Formats: sequence, C-alpha cells, structure tokens
Amino acid sequence: MSCSHRAYASANSHAHSGPCGRMRWKPIELLAMILGFILFWPVGLAILGWKIFQAKTAYAGDFGQFAQEKWGGFEKRSGLGAMARNFSAEWPASSGNSAFDEWRKAELTRLEEERRKIFEAEKAFNDYLDGLRRAKDREEFERFMASRASQGPTEPQG
Repeated sequence: MSCSHRAYASANSHAHSGPCGRMRWKPIELLAMILGFILFWPVGLAILGWKIFQAKTAYAGDFGQFAQEKWGGFEKRSGLGAMARNFSAEWPASSGNSAFDEWRKAELTRLEEERRKIFEAEKAFNDYLDGLRRAKDREEFERFMASRASQGPTEPQG
C-alpha cells in the first residue's frame, strides 16, 4: 500500500493533512508567510517555523488554537486566572449546596480582608522606606553644607 493510500485510508487522518501525513499549506498561511518575509523577515520566519513544528508534531490545529491552548495552560500554572477575578465585586456561581456556598463566601471575604491587610502593610513599609531615604538625604545634605561652611567663603569667578 502506498503512503497516499495509507494517509487517506486512516480513520484519524486530518482534513489538513496531505499524502504521507504532511501538512498542507492553507492559502492564507502561504500569503501570510510571503507578506511576513516582505514586510518584516522575522514574521515570515516565525510562520515557516510554525509550519515545520506543525508538520513534525502532526498538530492539526491552527496557530490561534495552539496559542489559546498554551495560554490557558499558562494561566492555570501561574494562577493568573484566579488573580484576574475580583472576588469582592462578583461571587462565584452557586454550587447547589447552601452550607458550602456560605463557607466559600466567608473564606473569600476572609481572604479579601487578608489581601487588604497585606496591601496596607506594603504601603506602610514603602512609606517607612521613603522616610529613611529622606532622612539619609537630609543627613548627607547637612554634612555637605557643614563641610562647605568649614572650607570658608569661596570667591566668585568672573
């Protein structure tokens, strides 16, 4: 059986795959790569690299799907999805269990209060550091003025 018969006989063959499992270029991808090389060569190179990656991994989706999958995984790993929500403005939907919902609401309220305390402590610490910097600046300035005064008056040059 030739490679083209195997590729088309496979039940899992993708509509985007050509003979022998090679990924075919969509016209928009080809156009984007050509324009990428004309306008700014790294864009064309990136598209070409994407197509090579897609062929080697047999990834059937397009670049947009790939980016969404990877960004979704990044959000889960980094916790950005949870941080992006503002718990004080909008509570999560009901779970159907009133006891659990009450506990969750109390915990979220407690966490919001802890977050507020941390931000207040951070602000107080930054204010303290600013005060220390000002005191140090004032001390250095007074030391400079004292050393200048001990040198005596300077004659203006003209």
